Amino acid sequence: MEEELRNLIKVWISAFISISYCYYISSRISKGFLRLLSLLPIFIIFLLIPLFFSSVHFCVISAFFLTWLAPLSPLPSTLSRFFCFACFPIKTNQKPSSSQTYNKPMSKWVLASKVMIFSFLLQLYSNNYHNSLSQLPFLAIFTIHIYLEAEFILFSTGTLLSTILGCEIERVFNEPYLATSLQDFWSRRWNRMVPSVLRPTVHIPVQQYTTRLIGPNLAFYAGVLATFLVSGLMHELIYFYIIRKSPTWEVTCFFMLHGVVTSLEIWVKSMRLCPPPHRAVSSLVVVVFVFFTAGWLFTPQVLRNNVHKRVINECLFVIDFVKSHLVNIVM
Repeated sequence: MEEELRNLIKVWISAFISISYCYYISSRISKGFLRLLSLLPIFIIFLLIPLFFSSVHFCVISAFFLTWLAPLSPLPSTLSRFFCFACFPIKTNQKPSSSQTYNKPMSKWVLASKVMIFSFLLQLYSNNYHNSLSQLPFLAIFTIHIYLEAEFILFSTGTLLSTILGCEIERVFNEPYLATSLQDFWSRRWNRMVPSVLRPTVHIPVQQYTTRLIGPNLAFYAGVLATFLVSGLMHELIYFYIIRKSPTWEVTCFFMLHGVVTSLEIWVKSMRLCPPPHRAVSSLVVVVFVFFTAGWLFTPQVLRNNVHKRVINECLFVIDFVKSHLVNIVM
């Protein structure tokens, strides 16, 4: 653990130096090939950063914060703001009227209930009750655990940076289990930082390029599939950081499957072939589809390579660490 903390300090010092260099270069070299060439060493550094960690949590967080999102950040007016927006998955809340539903802050009661559920799951782990469960119930519990932990990390990060920067930060997750369609799930509720990055960098360019080849209607779906493909490839990279083995492409298949089904869903809605189902029915269908396709394609690598055991052990280690230090403080 001490070695991991030293690596963490080194990584964030390197990140600050790299971001400062990017800020300096971007303010002095106009957009084009020369700027891209100047920033290429930073892209390589951020691509290698997760390999410095053996901890699943540190590896995944650094991969998501730095490897994926940092090179695609805008250029704010000051270095401090640029560092915050480049190194953390945050976005200022503009509160457009069309998406006001998705920008509401999390209710204190909802947050409290999620903390209680997460505490209950940790208690199951500490008492080894999870070892007696069959695969399907354990996958359900572990999926809830991963979602809650990711939301807590991103929520606390956003809250802290919102206080420091003096601006309101958009929520990254917005109750994805309430999604009424796959389009709603992926574009408005689940990890909203990713679509906000992939839409201008993948979806729109692909749609514009393919419009002249296949027409505007099919070009839209080409943009959707390209977005899911890039997301799948980035998740394959994150899996490689964690497992350090050649990809099996199951994760890419998971995202391509969801891209195809989401495209079909959008097409059916546009054709108005049938009335939309009740919200409760559509939400249940979305949750079931996401859960079972994830169990089929997304999580097998996690179980085969015992990543779930590493995640649980790291959580239990943190709990024991906090308990021991609290006891020492009290004594």
